Amino acid sequence: MEELILIVEDDNDISQMLEELLTGQGFQTIQAYSGTEALLRMEKQTPQAVILDLMLPGMSGEEVLIKIKQQYPQAGVIVSSARDDVHTRVELLRAGADDYLVKPFDTEELLARLEAVLRRSRKEMGSAMEKGTVLKYKNIQIQQENMQVQVAGQEVFLTKREYLILELLMSYPGKVFTKSNIYESVWKEEFLGEENAVNVHISNIRQKLSKICPEETYIQTVWGIGFKMG
Repeated sequence: MEELILIVEDDNDISQMLEELLTGQGFQTIQAYSGTEALLRMEKQTPQAVILDLMLPGMSGEEVLIKIKQQYPQAGVIVSSARDDVHTRVELLRAGADDYLVKPFDTEELLARLEAVLRRSRKEMGSAMEKGTVLKYKNIQIQQENMQVQVAGQEVFLTKREYLILELLMSYPGKVFTKSNIYESVWKEEFLGEENAVNVHISNIRQKLSKICPEETYIQTVWGIGFKMG
């Protein structure tokens, strides 16, 4: 499976150069020319890595970095900028950047740094899978090995699709999933506007969870977009 790289760069020439370079190396790419566009694209497709320019129109690269790391912590981020001062690099690394490249950069160096970021990501994902991951959010716990769900220590019985929806949301608790994301991930079919199917299953999950903890909110509706844990 091709790994997906998001290129966030407002200079069209640089963006096209990176797109040609990465596709030539066997990567799948998507491009965004502003921070807002980048976040919208990530709602539809979560990349394995992001190459992020700092100087963007509207939302700054620093703001985009923070939002990516809050909502998509599994995505590696390489920041690219003409700024070469130590303070900037240190602050960005502390904010969650996985690496930093100074423009103009050598393409071979970019590829080497990208591969290093992806290698760390693969290793982390592999370690999580080997452990038979236990997902936790607030007082919900999911044992993925046997699809067992507990709320405040009490077992909750979900249908397969209800379980898969909850597992998807809990796997990325900061991410907003559109109804299309949820449907295509759980039903394994193209989304053709089947909003009611998703809404009914979300409602059923909420009812089953609230029977144990009626005062707690687990699944938040993000109006006009979809759902997230919240």
